Amino acid sequence: MEDLPLLSADELLDIVDEHDRVVGQARRSEAYAARLRHRCVFVLARDATGRIFVHRRTARKLVFPSLHDMFVGGVVGAGESYDEAALREAEEELGVPTLPAPVPLFKFLYETPEHTWWSFVYEVRCPETVTPQAEEVAWHAFLTEEELTQRLAEWAWVPDGVEAYRRLLAWRATN
Repeated sequence: MEDLPLLSADELLDIVDEHDRVVGQARRSEAYAARLRHRCVFVLARDATGRIFVHRRTARKLVFPSLHDMFVGGVVGAGESYDEAALREAEEELGVPTLPAPVPLFKFLYETPEHTWWSFVYEVRCPETVTPQAEEVAWHAFLTEEELTQRLAEWAWVPDGVEAYRRLLAWRATN
C-alpha cells in the first residue's frame, strides 16, 4: 500500500472567501498545504430502512486516512456546483450509478487551525446493495442511529464528519 499514490492531490479546486465566493483556483494538495478555503460536500446515505452508511476511509486518502466517516462526499471540483459534486461523490463512493439527486439540507463553514472549507450537507436514500469504491472505502456497513451514536465513542472518526453530524442533529431538532 505504501507504493500507491495519495488520491486526488492534483484535482483543481475553486478557492473561496469567507462568504463562499470564488477568489481563485489551486490544486487540492496546494489548498491543503496552504490552508486555502475551498468547498466540500457531505452526503448522509441511508438505506430503505433508514440505516446510515458508515465506512472507514482507506489509508491512501489525502486527508483523514483510515478514519471512520458517516458521510460520503468530498471536495467540489473547480467550476462544479455543490449539487453536482454531491451526486458525483455519492455515486462514486457508494458504487451506485443511478442514485436520486441528494437533498440539500444546510451549509456551514468548517474551520480548524489546519483546515478550512465551506461544507454543504445532503441526504440521499440508496439501495442496501452498494459496491463502495475500493480506493476510497476500506470497510462499510449500514448502522442505525443508535448504533452510530454508540460507535462515536468507540471508533476514530474524521473530525469534519463529526462536526457535520453534530450540526445535522441540531438542524433536525429545529426543523
